[in-house]
Amino acid sequence: MPKLFVEKSVEINASARRVWDVLTSRATTAEWASEFTAGGPALRIESDWLIGSPVLWKDQKEHVIVEGVVTAAQPYALLRFTVFDVRGERSPVSPEDGITYKLTEREGKTVLWISQGDFSTMVDGGKYRDLSDDIWDRALTRIQRLAEGRGVTK
Repeated sequence: MPKLFVEKSVEINASARRVWDVLTSRATTAEWASEFTAGGPALRIESDWLIGSPVLWKDQKEHVIVEGVVTAAQPYALLRFTVFDVRGERSPVSPEDGITYKLTEREGKTVLWISQGDFSTMVDGGKYRDLSDDIWDRALTRIQRLAEGRGVTK
């Protein structure tokens, strides 16, 4: 079966350092990561973002909903980590699996490229890939607004 990934990008009127901070800070992840619960409970992402470190998606009660491990990190340029729902079975992953952020800064603007997958290893992977595609549209809009200092609107 061919691999199934979500791939998207957005140009943000902010430095790569500012975009990185929005992607990795506990305070700002709480502003955009909740898109993954489809309007459900607020989530935030916690990690020290060093290779091999845990990545924990926590709800308001501090319960870990999703966990993973940082597999690549170059501050302000590249970040990749695995993602596993704690309630489900863990599929084998390849080096490109999980969520990847690539940041490219030019003339005060940053292009943020994201990739998430491989959904082909999951039952109903095409359905989950399509759901994630829609979620990333909303999440990227929120990330862009936060990085540009425009706040967040639902």
